[in-house]
Formats: sequence, C-alpha cells, structure tokens
Amino acid sequence: MSNDAKTFLGTGLSFPLRTDARGKIMLTTGSNDIEEAIRIILSTRPGERVMRPTFGCRAHELLFEPRTPTTVSLLQEYIYEALRMWEPRINLVLVDVVADDAHDGALLAEIQYEIKATHDTRSIVHPFFIENEAEIV
Repeated sequence: MSNDAKTFLGTGLSFPLRTDARGKIMLTTGSNDIEEAIRIILSTRPGERVMRPTFGCRAHELLFEPRTPTTVSLLQEYIYEALRMWEPRINLVLVDVVADDAHDGALLAEIQYEIKATHDTRSIVHPFFIENEAEIV
C-alpha cells in the first residue's frame, strides 16, 4: 500500500475503545479504520453527537415499524444516505437487507463497498433490530 493510500485511509481510535498492556489507547489504521467507522455511523442516531447533530444513520426511526418490504427499503435508503454522507473513503456497491431468522425482529444489512484509495472490495454485515408484527413478503 502506498503512503498516499495510507494517508487517505487514515488512523483513528479503536472502537470500542481499548488499551494496550501499557494503558495506551489503541489505534486502528487502514481498512480496519474504515470498517469501524462504518459501524459507528450505523450505530449512531442523528442528534447523539452535540457538535455534529446530523451525524449517524436514521435506522432507529424504524425501531417499532413492522418488518415489511417498505421498512426494508427505508432501511436500505437510510444506510445508503448515511454512508454516502459520512464515509467519503468508500464507494457503496450494494446494500442488501434480509431477515435474520435466528433472532426475532432482526434485519441483517450486508454492505459491500470499495475502498477508493486501493480499489479493494469488502463487505460487512450489520444487524438492526425492529418489531416483527408483519413478515417480509
């Protein structure tokens, strides 16, 4: 990886915060920093951060909505919207949301993305928990 790519991918605090054996806060770099940033964006409700009130993903708005195709479409759009806004180091390839039969009320979002600096394609799965009044058709 070139120095330009390393600079673009950056370094950040590990999430969740961890310390090493000497008590120093651990950092994360490169593609791991991007994955942790994605998880932070998707787990943060807009309004939670005082100095950045629009930071985060609107997925929490769907918390008590029935699991319907409309809810799934909204969740996909909220994920796209949040990641396009807050993670400039990636190009989104796909966001696919499916029901998680093992956990009642859970929707799993598979997010495929390309790291702009390296053209490396990656994917993560992020769970969202909502009401289960109606099944996805």
